[in-house]
This record gives sequence, C-alpha cells and structure tokens, in this order.
Amino acid sequence: MADATPAEFLELARSIALEAGALIARRRAEGVTVAASKSSPEDVVTFADRESEDFIRARLAEARPDDGFFGEESAATPGSSGVTWVVDPIDGTVNYLYDIPAYAVSIAVVEGDPDPATWSALAGCVVNPVTQEVFTASRGGGAFLGDRRLAVNTGVARSQALVGTGFAYDAQLRVKQGRFVTGLVEHVRDIRRAGSAALDLCSVAAGRLDAYAERGLNPWDYAAGALIVREAGGRVGGFGDAAESSVMTLAGDPVLLDELEPLLYELHRDAGLPL
Repeated sequence: MADATPAEFLELARSIALEAGALIARRRAEGVTVAASKSSPEDVVTFADRESEDFIRARLAEARPDDGFFGEESAATPGSSGVTWVVDPIDGTVNYLYDIPAYAVSIAVVEGDPDPATWSALAGCVVNPVTQEVFTASRGGGAFLGDRRLAVNTGVARSQALVGTGFAYDAQLRVKQGRFVTGLVEHVRDIRRAGSAALDLCSVAAGRLDAYAERGLNPWDYAAGALIVREAGGRVGGFGDAAESSVMTLAGDPVLLDELEPLLYELHRDAGLPL
C-alpha cells in the first residue's frame, strides 16, 4: 500500500526527472557514444542511457529505499513497500544519438509489483530536456504541461484525426508496420512518427495529436505517458478490453477511439501483425 499521496510521489518523480534530463542534455552536448545494441544493431544503448538510469535508481533508493524499481536498462527489482518506479532513462535513444530534439526522461510510480497487468499508476512525469517541457500527472489530480492543465482533443472525426505511431527495430516487423500505416493513411488526416512513445502519448494529452497507435511498446515506454493521457480525459488500452501492451497501445479521446479501433484492428490483422 502506498504510504504517500499521488501528489507527493509526483513531486519526487518530477524532481528526479528534471535532474536526469539535465544530465543527459550535458552528455549530449559532450558527444554521444554507443555502448551496445539490444534486440538488433539498430536498437542501440548509449552510455548516457545507462548513466541516466543508474542516477535515477540511486536517487530513488536514497529517497525511497523500500520501493521496487523497473527500468529499461536493468532487471526489475521488487520492493517491500508495495510501490514500484517504472523508468525509461532516455525514451527516443536513436533521436538522442542523432541529436533530434525529441527524446525524454520518463518516470512513473505505480502501486503494485513490476507487472503492468496488475499495477495502478499513481504519478508520472515526462521531461524533454531540449524543449524544457515537463509533462506531469497524478492519479485524480489531472495532467499538466508546466502549469497548463491538459485535455485531449474531442469532437474529431476519424477522417480528420492526426495519428501518431512508431516502428520496431526489427526490419521484418517494420515492413509489416509499413503496410499497416499505408492502409491507415487514407482514412485519417495524416500520420506522425516522432520516435519517442512517451512524448507521443504526451502529445495526445496536449492535443498535438488526436490519437496514437503503436505495436511493440514496453511498460517503461508508456507507464508515465498513459497516466498523463488518462488524466487529460483520454483512454489508453489495447484492442477490445485488453490493456495497453506490446501487442498494441492505443490512446486518444474515447469517442474517437471507438471509431478508429475497428479499422486499426483490421489493418493490423491484414498487415500480418500478430494479435
């Protein structure tokens, strides 16, 4: 059981995310070095990814030693407090590598073990250190960009929807996702691919995108951003009654998703993507 309020958790997440954002911005200015690749040669890890996660983990351990930790670059560690921190130290690493200003630190805190099927999000913060934008949300407390309260776009017809998406690192899977996007583009206003799932979700919350649909996300990609969308009045989930997952993560105004989801499911199936 959480022993602090969502607002108190958010303040800690925000403070550490800002510090980590400043750290990765300094490292970007110094020059980025690839430390390793993960699922494919295109799926890189920089030394800054590891340094950022180590920094965040250490700061959280100092402030909340009994909490669990679930980060992209290290194994999940359950805690004894019933609270887990879900961290992406640099979401949009390829953008970071190429100095494209669309990457972020994402920190969420959830009630429960490191299992997205069972946890309940308490607070989340996504920081873009280049634009210095800080997206935040706490359970029941609303979503914000700085001091501005966020709300998803409403009243948008499917044909007028601007939809964000992304692509896998695996080349064969990208080909299938390309078919999915090719089928989608004639039914909506247009498609955007920014390269950071956390920022894409925040863009839905801020009304910069009308909807978002992507296959292949990991829990640290969406943990903070999903709460920010929900607190902005949006819906986040998978196909049907499924929760958001690596199969599909959808976000947007609930009315728009009701119209968009059947099309997305059909295109997903027709592209040969597993359901």
